[in-house]
Amino acid sequence: MRRSVSIFREQWFFLLIVEVALAVGTGLINPRFFGLNNLENILEQVSVLGLVASGATLLMFAGNFDISVGANIGMSACLMAIMIKAGYGEAPSVAAGILLATVNSFFVGACSILFKAPSFIISLACIGIFRGIALAFTKGVLQLIYGNFEFLGTERFFNIIPLMFLISLAGYLIVHFILKYTKVGRRAFAIGSNVQAAYLAGIPVNRNKLIFFIINGLLVGVAATLLLSRIGAAQPSTGSGIELQAIGAVVIGGTPMTGGRGKIIGTFFGVLLTGIISNALNMLQVNPYFQDVAIGALIIVSLAVSAFSQRGQRA
Repeated sequence: MRRSVSIFREQWFFLLIVEVALAVGTGLINPRFFGLNNLENILEQVSVLGLVASGATLLMFAGNFDISVGANIGMSACLMAIMIKAGYGEAPSVAAGILLATVNSFFVGACSILFKAPSFIISLACIGIFRGIALAFTKGVLQLIYGNFEFLGTERFFNIIPLMFLISLAGYLIVHFILKYTKVGRRAFAIGSNVQAAYLAGIPVNRNKLIFFIINGLLVGVAATLLLSRIGAAQPSTGSGIELQAIGAVVIGGTPMTGGRGKIIGTFFGVLLTGIISNALNMLQVNPYFQDVAIGALIIVSLAVSAFSQRGQRA
């Protein structure tokens, strides 16, 4: 009985109910919503965002932010596309792109620690750095690789489930394992709850922050790989705006901006809800500009629910 009551209080369960209601309502108005092609499209859409949001979850648990991930994706995807076009092979190109994304994320974390500045400010500055470098080595030209490296973006298991979505699920599971079963995960919660108390408890705060950023960079690199495989092209603006969607999905999933608590399952349903809302508005032929309005309003509502929940627990 207690377990069932606790589930009803979980934010992810509330999101699940909203998603079911939204899907049923949209399907009744436009039956194409439940078409196989559309459902596959939703899973593909949330796959890249899911990997980025998984990394953002780990960072936010520890009270950090990286809003340069969109520019990081663009830079990494451009490098992969250029190498593939030059004939270096898909595997070396992907490895180089993921390595670059990891180094970029490490750079954000290292600068934040070295200069004792909020990671939000450092990553804000890095948006210009990453995008500027990408513009320099691409000369602003779209890098097309149509006909190459399509496997990750087109493969289906049982001709239904996109491989991209399965890779995204693996990202969620990896972050869940880290947070629940490793010292790194427990330290993320401790640092996010009270960084000074974590330091006094003997936790190497700076070293663990760098680990968080490295894991985030790896997930961002994989996300860039999936995005490149799906669209078959890259430019410096590829991935632009995904950082705000990822942070929004994490907040919608119940992780507070201050860190210290939350669950990766909440992030999963937060990402899924953003995908369903976007697709439902398209199906209902709503002005696409209102999609941003809907997501923004949803984030505010999620913050309000979290705030009232904390007040209720204190009372």
